[in-house]
Amino acid sequence: MSTAVASVLALTASGCVTVHGERELVPATTKSEAEQVLEEFTSAYNKADKEHDPALDAEQVTGPLGAINQAGLKSRSVTQPDGNPNHRPLELTDAKFVVPKKAGWPRWFVADTDSNRDTDEGPGDNRWLLAFLRNGSDQPWEAAYLAILTSDEIPAFRTEGGYAVPVAADSNGLAVAPKDLGRTYVSFLGGGELGPFAAGPHTTGWREERQKGAKRVGLATQYIDQPTDTGDFAPLALATEDGGAMVFFATRYFERQTAAKGYRPKVGEDVKALMTGEVKNTVTKEWMTSQSVLVKPAGTARDGVTVTGRLQGVTGAKGS
Repeated sequence: MSTAVASVLALTASGCVTVHGERELVPATTKSEAEQVLEEFTSAYNKADKEHDPALDAEQVTGPLGAINQAGLKSRSVTQPDGNPNHRPLELTDAKFVVPKKAGWPRWFVADTDSNRDTDEGPGDNRWLLAFLRNGSDQPWEAAYLAILTSDEIPAFRTEGGYAVPVAADSNGLAVAPKDLGRTYVSFLGGGELGPFAAGPHTTGWREERQKGAKRVGLATQYIDQPTDTGDFAPLALATEDGGAMVFFATRYFERQTAAKGYRPKVGEDVKALMTGEVKNTVTKEWMTSQSVLVKPAGTARDGVTVTGRLQGVTGAKGS
């Protein structure tokens, strides 16, 4: 794969070598390279989906999307070892690339695409937003986040000189700094105040669903949420024209189900394929989630963060 920005080497009088671009603001990629990255991702994704083989796209995914994708393929390789009988190639078209300028590594960009996974008529038409991440000039581009949103949920991104503007993880210009979103979200889901989050299906709605299912006859369910915000799971943020930002961030949670004496929790075949241990009366599922949110500028009194999308999947399970 071609390098997005050629590094220029210069020898100083002391004989040291300086790599220009490590401190300068440079585009994360070029349009032609971004197109190639998207094409390679789609090709690998389709091969892996057809064969139910996680190795076939392992080099194209990372972060929360990688965790969900690889666990799902691993599970299906057990439940459907002969491959996917219902495979339909994914097509990502009408690609628009949102490319920020930044210094150093990692570098990243977003591909805003149409997919063939829904219709092009009415409110059901969605866009796939893929955030691709690269950790060095000798490292591959990998898809770290996926958000599936309607066109109305995608904001107008702020640009400078034709390039998008990234927002620092510790920015104080937003209602919530990107680095604090995971911790704040986890606090709310665990029973804390709604805080800066707007009510909706991924906040108040999700917590209500959990509360309803927590105590069923013969089965108790507990949840433990954790922020996941380092390395390839770190939040990625882009400034929007309204002074806010669109942010991708990740969390994980553990869902522990304990059955009454003499009973066992029901476990589907897809979860069994990822399980260690033996289910006697308890099963603990580990879930990875990635969220896309719109964050308003600092000083917003209410509804400073709107969760526009959530992608999640079981990545492990343990019986006891």
